[in-house]
Amino acid sequence: MPHRDDHTPSLCVDDIHRSAPPLVFLHYFGGSARTWSEVIAKLSPHYDCFTPDLRGFGESELTARGYAVSDYANDIIELVERSGIKSYVLVGHSMGGKIALAIAARRPANLRSLVLLAPSPPTPEPIPDDERAHLLAAHGDRAAASETLRKLTTHPLPEAVFQRTVEDNLRCTRPAWRAWLEQGSREDISADVASIDVPVLVAAGGKDETMTGELLRREVVARISGARLTTLPEVNHLLPLEAPMATAELIDNHCRQSASVSSYLLARS
Repeated sequence: MPHRDDHTPSLCVDDIHRSAPPLVFLHYFGGSARTWSEVIAKLSPHYDCFTPDLRGFGESELTARGYAVSDYANDIIELVERSGIKSYVLVGHSMGGKIALAIAARRPANLRSLVLLAPSPPTPEPIPDDERAHLLAAHGDRAAASETLRKLTTHPLPEAVFQRTVEDNLRCTRPAWRAWLEQGSREDISADVASIDVPVLVAAGGKDETMTGELLRREVVARISGARLTTLPEVNHLLPLEAPMATAELIDNHCRQSASVSSYLLARS
């Protein structure tokens, strides 16, 4: 992976061009653009799908610094501008959810709505100290990555998806890994999110012990006017991987119910 010392990385982006309004997907900590593969297989016939590898993850270039939540938000806003996207729906999972909140709090004119899947809250994420230390020490450890993946899913993933996801975890750069655990997850952007003025859907996994429905209702939904919470009952934290069909349907239903994209339907599969 190339290394750069400047502040702005070159993001690696997969995009699939279709005729419906774009969806921009932000993956979770330890993931990559490939996290969304099964979800966009369902959505891409009807939606443009932009799935960047976030700074320090996947195939994006390594930078020496710049891993604050605001840096990630800047990256995505710049990506949207460079791509010429006129309006879009932002979909963020876990870490990507916190980044999505930071973007929406700036009230970009071309942002139409948010879908937040088990998002890291705008307040400091409640990671116990021993778990944080364990995760910090686990960078690059295949066995630890496999253990974490099993812990964050209720039902076994297909073997190919499991192995791909472990490989994504191992591709994460050390600066990005440490920065999220030591800084990004601890950032408090809660004072900003009250300004969000687009429709927001928050989805919890019913089996998720990390981002519980109670936590998301208190720390996310209660802070944003009109935000809604829904639950996928038998799913753990990794919604896009464990329940890609249900996740895709949830995203599509939200888009259809949002006034800005109400004329676009993801109908027949």
